[in-house]
Amino acid sequence: MAAAVVLRPLCRLCRVVLFLSQFYILSGGGSFSEEPSQPLPQAIKDPGPTRTFTAVPRAAESTDIPPYVMKCPSNGLCSRLPADCIDCKTNFSCVYGKPVTFDCTVKPSVTCVDPDFKSQKSFVLNMTCRFCWQLPEADYECVSSSNCRAVSCPRQRYATNCTVRDHIHCLGNRTFLKMVYCNWTGGYKWSTALALSITLGGFGADRFYLGQWREGLGKLFSFGGLGIWTLIDVLLIGVGYVGPADGSLYI
Repeated sequence: MAAAVVLRPLCRLCRVVLFLSQFYILSGGGSFSEEPSQPLPQAIKDPGPTRTFTAVPRAAESTDIPPYVMKCPSNGLCSRLPADCIDCKTNFSCVYGKPVTFDCTVKPSVTCVDPDFKSQKSFVLNMTCRFCWQLPEADYECVSSSNCRAVSCPRQRYATNCTVRDHIHCLGNRTFLKMVYCNWTGGYKWSTALALSITLGGFGADRFYLGQWREGLGKLFSFGGLGIWTLIDVLLIGVGYVGPADGSLYI
């Protein structure tokens, strides 16, 4: 009976110890071989196709000055501005050679004034009714050519581009194609050629000066054609019939 009383507390104590040992093992504290903890592998995500972005610079505001502004005097009279500085409402049905008025406005970036020195944008332009190709030769400039003979009979013409001068107003295109007379010079002076013909014409100096070597040699070895050729050349050079060999005009 006494043994049974002693064994009961021991059984209870064993149960408590067994319970605590199982709890300790389940919690991980009772593992004898500990392996180094390794991080769990993370899922690798596909970044997808690589996109390249190109930075496009922002368009800068245009601050360029229009080229026609260089021809436009600042704060001058609007009626005296060059044709490239204004826009006019022209009427092509006007009578040729008669005075006509057109309503005009100045182009952007152009400043001008009226006769009272007040700034204005619109004004009336007075001009003569005529097309640009009908202007006198002094009112336009043409591209010269040295491939034609200025001294010829009949006088040669050539086709070239002509441009109206800035301050001349006319109807139509300001640049046009026109047939003009061959009018260029090679630098030969009429006075020099005439002086050589009078003084040294018997030796062919006048012909040599004009670039006519064959005639010059002929006069040299014939002593000016015994004087007859010399007198004839004086007359021909004097009236301008004999000119430079390149076909140009005298200065």
